[in-house]
Amino acid sequence: MATSEQLTDSAHFSVENVGGIDHTEVDIPPGVTVLTGKNATNRTSFLRSIMAAMGSERVSLKGDAEDGRVELTLDDTTYERTLTRAGDGVTFEGDAYLDDPEVADLFAFLLETNDARQAAARGEQLRDVIMRPVDVDAIRSEIRRLEEEKGDINDELARIESDKRELPELEQRRTQLREKIEEKRAELAELEDEIDDSSRDVEEGRKEQAELEEKLQELRSTRSELESIRRKIERQQESIASLKRERGDLEDDLEELPETPMGDHRDLESEIERLRSERQELNTEINELRSLIQYNEERLEAEDYDLLEDGGATAEGGDGSVTDQLVASDSETVVCWTCGSSVEREQIESTIERLKSLRTEKVEELNGVKSRLEDRKQQQREATKKQRKRSEIEQKLDDIESELDRRDEQIDALKENRESLTDEVEDLESEVESLESADFEEILSLHKEANQLEFEIDSLESDLDEVTEEIESIEADVERADELREERSELVDELTDQRTKIDQIEAEAVESFNEHMESILDLLGYENIERIWIERIEGAGTSDGQTRFELHIVRTTENGAAYEDTIDHLSESEREVTGLIFALAGYLVHDLHETVPFMLLDSLEAIDSDRIAALVEYFADYADFLVVALLPEDAQALDDEFTRVTSI
Repeated sequence: MATSEQLTDSAHFSVENVGGIDHTEVDIPPGVTVLTGKNATNRTSFLRSIMAAMGSERVSLKGDAEDGRVELTLDDTTYERTLTRAGDGVTFEGDAYLDDPEVADLFAFLLETNDARQAAARGEQLRDVIMRPVDVDAIRSEIRRLEEEKGDINDELARIESDKRELPELEQRRTQLREKIEEKRAELAELEDEIDDSSRDVEEGRKEQAELEEKLQELRSTRSELESIRRKIERQQESIASLKRERGDLEDDLEELPETPMGDHRDLESEIERLRSERQELNTEINELRSLIQYNEERLEAEDYDLLEDGGATAEGGDGSVTDQLVASDSETVVCWTCGSSVEREQIESTIERLKSLRTEKVEELNGVKSRLEDRKQQQREATKKQRKRSEIEQKLDDIESELDRRDEQIDALKENRESLTDEVEDLESEVESLESADFEEILSLHKEANQLEFEIDSLESDLDEVTEEIESIEADVERADELREERSELVDELTDQRTKIDQIEAEAVESFNEHMESILDLLGYENIERIWIERIEGAGTSDGQTRFELHIVRTTENGAAYEDTIDHLSESEREVTGLIFALAGYLVHDLHETVPFMLLDSLEAIDSDRIAALVEYFADYADFLVVALLPEDAQALDDEFTRVTSI
C-alpha cells in the first residue's frame, strides 16, 4: 500500500438521520469493503456519512429530520459531527477527522457527482481541477518576497565587490601615508635638534623666546583646527553633491510613474467587491444545486425502493391479466415529494439532469468570474505597488531635501567658524612677526618650519586613520561576503522550489495519469483503444499564456492503423474509467494516501462487472479503506475475501 502508516483497526460508524438513513451502526475493516444491495438501500447515504465524518459538507439530512449525527471511532479516537437544518441548508458542528476536506472532496470521495471524475468524463479543462487546492497566489507572493531579498543581497555583494577592487589602491595609499609620516617625523627630529643647538647659543632673550614659542604653538594648533574645518566643509560638500545626484535619480524614477497610480482605485475596488459578491452568489447557487441534486437523487432512490414494495402489493392484488403486467412493467411512476402527485420517473430524472446541466453552467460562469476577479486584483496590486513606490520616492525626496537643508546649515556654520579661525591665524602670525628680531630670526625660522611639519604630520595621520578605517570596513565586508553568498544560494534553492512547485504538481499529475491509464487499459482490455493520455502544454504554447492539459485518445482500426479520437466518442464505461483514473492521479499527487484513510467509489453501473472487479483491486493498493457501493450482480465478480456489507 502507498500509505506511510497503515491503519489496522476497524473504523466504527454510528449514523442518524443522514440521507435515507434513520439509524445504523457499521464497522469498516481496513482494505476493501463492498456495500452491496439494490437501489434505495442507503449505500450512497452511508458513503456520504463517511464523508461527513471526514469533514465534508456535501451531505444532506433525512427529509423528515431536523438534525442528524455521524460518529466515527478510529484508532481509539472518536470524531463526531452534528447536522442541523437551517432554512434551505444544513449547518455542521463538531470535530471532523480532517481540518480541511476540500482536497478529499475533490480526489478521494469519488461519488457520481465528484467534480474531478465529472470534469474528465465531460472533457473539461483538467489542469484547473488538479491545481484547485494549490494556493497559487501565496506561492507567487512568496516568490516576489524571495526575489526582493535576493536582489538586496545581490546589491550588497556588488557594492562589496566594487569596494574590494579599491583595496589595492587604498593599501598603497596607506603605505604612502605611513612613509610620508616617517619622513616628516625624521625631518622634525632634525629640526628639533637644530632648535636645541640654537637655543643653547642664545642665552639672552629667553623670556622673549618663551613667548615666541608659546605663540608658535598656538599658531600651529589654530592652523590645525582651521585645516580640520576645511576638510569638514569638503566632506559636507561631497555629501551634498551625492544627495543631489540621488535626488536627480529619484526624480527621474518619479517621472516614469503615473501621477495618480490609484486614480481608478475606487472603481477598481467597486469592481472587485462586485465580482466577490458575484462569486459568493454563484458559490451559494452551486452549493444549493449540489444539495438539491443530491437530495433528489437520494429521494428518487428511496422512492424506487417504495415502488418495489408497492409493485409487489399490486401484483398480489391484481387479476394477473396481460394489461396489469404491462402497467407494472412500463408505467413506472413515483410520488413527487414537492407537489404530492404521481409523475413519471423519467420526468424526475430529466429534471435532475437539467439541474446538473445548470450546475455545470454555473461552475463555468464561476470560473469566468474568478478569472476576472484575479485580473482586477492583479491590477489593484500593480496600482498599489506603484502607489507605494511613488510614496516611498516622495518620502525619500522629502528626506533628501531635509538632509540638504541640514547640511547647508552645517556648512554655513563651518564657514563662519573657518572665517573666525582665519582671522585668528592672521592675528597670531602678526604677533609672531612682531616678536621677530635679528637675534631670533634663525630660531624663529626653525620654529616656523617645525610648526609646519607638525601640522603636516597631524594632517597625514588624520588621512591615515580614515584610509585604515575604510580598509578595515571593506575587509570586514569581504569576510561577510561568503555568508551573503551562502544565504543567496539558499534563497536561490528556495526560489527554484517555489517556482517549480506548480510545474512539479502539474508534471506529476500528468505522469501519474498517463502511467495509471496505461496500466488500467491493459488491465481492462477495451477494444480498439490504443492509448489515453494527457499532454501538458505550457503557457508559451497556448493562446492565453496559461498552462493547459490536453486529453488525447488514440484508437486503432481493424487493420492496425492508429488515429486520434475525442472523449465524446468514448463509451460511457470508458469515460467513467478515464474520470476515475484522473481522480486517482489527483489523489496521489496531493498525497492524500498519507492523510485521508478513506477512498469512496459509487455509481459504477456503466462499467461491466469484470472490469469493476479489476478496477477495485487496482484502487485497493492506494487507500487504507476503500469503500465501494455496488449492485449485487456487480459485486459477485469481486474477490470473496473482500468485506461485504449487505444491510445499512
